[in-house]
Amino acid sequence: MKFRKNIRLKNYDYNTNGYYFVTICCSGRAKLCLNFKDIIERHLKNLERYEGVKLDYYKLVSNHLHFILILDYPLGKANALPLHHYIQDFKSKTTLEIKKNGFVNERFWQPNYYEHIIRNEKALDKIRKYVEYNSIVEKLDWNKLDKDCLC
Repeated sequence: MKFRKNIRLKNYDYNTNGYYFVTICCSGRAKLCLNFKDIIERHLKNLERYEGVKLDYYKLVSNHLHFILILDYPLGKANALPLHHYIQDFKSKTTLEIKKNGFVNERFWQPNYYEHIIRNEKALDKIRKYVEYNSIVEKLDWNKLDKDCLC
């Protein structure tokens, strides 16, 4: 049995309003994402059908997807869903449609995903630039980003 590392922050409420940077990779890091660009983009934009969920920014590259999702639930909304619910919904729906369109492997997306809680405007700006220029930018140091961008 493989051990899957939990990358979520302990004791953080992922139902909390805020900005979340998410990266989802194709299974095996295969260069498949662009083959199904229309399906992926449609389902990504369709996350906004949920009350309080907005897509801020995204970039689809050959083997992964970066996006910034905003959770902005109305005050007093008792049934706010955590971030992982939207990721699971997106991955499930895209996989089903992609398989109907000819994908034959068992898994399209890798089982997990990367997320980072965006804590302020400076960090949001840096992450947007990173997403836009991902193919030419060196990797961000996420711990340094949080320290450097304190407002």
